[in-house]
Amino acid sequence: MDGGVNPLLPDSILFEIFLYLDYKDVLSAGQACHQWHAVARDEVLWKELFYRYYEVARDVPRHPAAVSWYAEFQRLYDTIPCVEVQTLKEHSDQVLHLSFSHNGYMFASCSKDCTIKIWNNDLEFSLLHSSNMKKFNWSYTQFSQFNADDSLLLVSGVFMGPRTSSSGEIAVISLENFTLLSRVRNKPYDVFGCWLNETNLISGNLHRIGYLTSCSVLWLNNAFQGVESENMNVVKRLFKLQNLNASTIRTVMVVDCSRYDSPDFMANQGEPSVPSPATATSQAIHLCSDSEEEEEEPKHPAVPEPSAEDSPGAKNEAEAGDGLDRFLTDIIEGRVRPVMTELEMETKVAQLLAKKRTKPPEPNLLSMEGCSQKKYLIFTTGCLTYSPHQIGIKQILPHQMTTAGPVLGEERESDKFFDSLDHVIDIHGHIIGMGLSPDHRYLYVNSRAWPQDCVISDPLQPPPIAEEIDLHVLDLKTMKEVKRALRAHRAYTPSDDFFFIFLDVSRDFVASGAEDRHGYIWDRHYNICLAKLRHDDVVNSVAFSPVEQELLLTASDDCTIKVWRSPRTVRILHAEKPRLRKPLFSWATNQRS
Repeated sequence: MDGGVNPLLPDSILFEIFLYLDYKDVLSAGQACHQWHAVARDEVLWKELFYRYYEVARDVPRHPAAVSWYAEFQRLYDTIPCVEVQTLKEHSDQVLHLSFSHNGYMFASCSKDCTIKIWNNDLEFSLLHSSNMKKFNWSYTQFSQFNADDSLLLVSGVFMGPRTSSSGEIAVISLENFTLLSRVRNKPYDVFGCWLNETNLISGNLHRIGYLTSCSVLWLNNAFQGVESENMNVVKRLFKLQNLNASTIRTVMVVDCSRYDSPDFMANQGEPSVPSPATATSQAIHLCSDSEEEEEEPKHPAVPEPSAEDSPGAKNEAEAGDGLDRFLTDIIEGRVRPVMTELEMETKVAQLLAKKRTKPPEPNLLSMEGCSQKKYLIFTTGCLTYSPHQIGIKQILPHQMTTAGPVLGEERESDKFFDSLDHVIDIHGHIIGMGLSPDHRYLYVNSRAWPQDCVISDPLQPPPIAEEIDLHVLDLKTMKEVKRALRAHRAYTPSDDFFFIFLDVSRDFVASGAEDRHGYIWDRHYNICLAKLRHDDVVNSVAFSPVEQELLLTASDDCTIKVWRSPRTVRILHAEKPRLRKPLFSWATNQRS
């Protein structure tokens, strides 16, 4: 048939036959002759094979950066880091967290063995340095993060003490000579901590006000405290936030809005954005209000330079004072129905007291004006129970990005005791992990859902949580949920005994650990699970190389760190020569498990 002889079958018949084959057989058939090769590379054929093999919804378009359906099929098959190439066994206890340096040359691991280990990334990973933190009364290390220029490493740990203790500490290690530069208290320990810039990091502290009411203070700390503390401020208060119903601020991270313009090909699949359940038209949501009137933020009058008596703050204070007086009078005269418990009364009084003691939210949170300099602080919080079920967002102003200036917030008006959240997103479930996309525009959230119509009557008794883990995708430019939640991974621990499942996001993929002894990889565009990565116990953390998304690390309670590379990378590293007779499907010779 290659010698100019008329083909025995027309292309249309061959096409219909090839539709009944799987991709391997189509590639093999394409080796028979020029005609079969041409039909085997037909774009309509590979579009059908793509949707069928990967089980992608038919309304999802092709990735905007894809050049063909054949190339897209090959990309998803050949570039997923699903081949185990190395197992690191230097930790003697559960491995809890992994983090890469920004240049990809190193990564750090934290473990229940109370060490922080720093590894060198070559063709094979090797241990570069290990520090045991038990000498500082740490029980274990739980989190690490490299600063922007990879010169410093933030390490977060948990102090020894009873199981109910929530105290921890953050240490800063120089990566030039692995010396300890500073240590900062961190409470609760699952604030974790994070870098704001190259030399300043954020920590937390917690002050109890009542049985269910507390105050979280977020601090900005200079990494070089021991060196510079005699000559300049090394710590400054960023925010002071009221917590109701036994909730606290946890899991802080910084969003750099200047990255929004970076190329990011995640599409919205042609469907409208899904509003997050608690996202209202106003940017600030008053938490735990009992009526619509209480949830409305006082309108700012469009009058230049209002007098003190007419200012929104003065009106707000007057309304809050009147509301508290009315509430207390109603209690005394028995008009509060149904009768409130002591805990409910504490929460209500604390909320009303804080109304006139709280700064208003920052305006224009979603405005793109000055976006290149904007930064947000994101953290988990709540309003109904102690389990984290909301994401709080607070804009960091330019003057707050350095420890220079007043140390303890003396610039704040004395009567404005608390800061208010600029925005709140409710997840309606127990949040167990968060991760930012490389361009910082999208926030991925692991959560375990509550029953749909559950009512929380006791803050100390949160609802039961689902075994399935939902992976939500939030657009931080619009503050809305933009995709259906991803599912595949599972968790089994109850709400009062949960632990964090760290996830990570690359340009094209998102990965997460799970309690079902697997790590998972999804495609960000198609919303499909591409690989399951097996361990012998719970997978606590995953980490993509920031410069090579075909390299992934997973950490597990089985005390190991596994290194995964894509089939394409494995072939390149092993310098395997392509088979002469099968050039078209060298990428498909190994079946996925």
